[in-house]
Amino acid sequence: MTPITLITGASRGIGAATARLCAVQGHRVAINYTRDAGAADEVARQVQALGAEAMTIQADVSQEADVLRMFEAVDARWGRLTGLVNNAGIVDVKARVDEMSFERLQRMFAINVHGSFLCAREAVRRMSTQHGGVGGAIVNVSSVAARAGGSNQYVDYAASKGAIDTFTIGLSKEVAAEGIRVNAVRPGITDTEIHASGGQPERAWALASQIPMQRPGHPDEIAQAVVWLLSGAASYTTGALLDVGGGR
Repeated sequence: MTPITLITGASRGIGAATARLCAVQGHRVAINYTRDAGAADEVARQVQALGAEAMTIQADVSQEADVLRMFEAVDARWGRLTGLVNNAGIVDVKARVDEMSFERLQRMFAINVHGSFLCAREAVRRMSTQHGGVGGAIVNVSSVAARAGGSNQYVDYAASKGAIDTFTIGLSKEVAAEGIRVNAVRPGITDTEIHASGGQPERAWALASQIPMQRPGHPDEIAQAVVWLLSGAASYTTGALLDVGGGR
């Protein structure tokens, strides 16, 4: 059976790298994006050039109606999915907690936490043997920040990823007997565009000296861990929080 994998936030960075590697492994790849259709289309072209089928789906994962529409689009095109990568996430500008607005906190948790819950809910409804599915795998993209705390930069982001860690452990136990494995990858500092969106485009390399390996990670290195957890090679792995952070 050909794996069918939906990757949220797949138009750039770790999501795009995961889409390409899934293609190499023979997956059909659904590429979710929020705004940049051109970037998503380019990732789809790359996936197709690697010999795999691809589709792009615009959806804001913090909006339930968008999430429902996204999963229905995959259903209509390919049937029940077998893999979900909850990769969509945001950071914000550097700030202390006493400087954060309520609107910032709402947006952070709506996308990073609520979006992952909504997508996982819909995936379980399709994968679970209790719902007539044949099983599958969910990989949540967390962060080493869940352990580090993000002090004086983005405690809200770190807290949202701490929620993802707990969510991963809880959901993994809930659906383990229904053919679904749930794991998380916790990237360390990775050289992606997300730093620019937080107003610190040079952050990854600026912090290289704080990483035992003395360099930031590359998105492809994170994708390797994600795709392994999606694969049958990880068939006895569930509830794991896998750090891929250069030793940080």
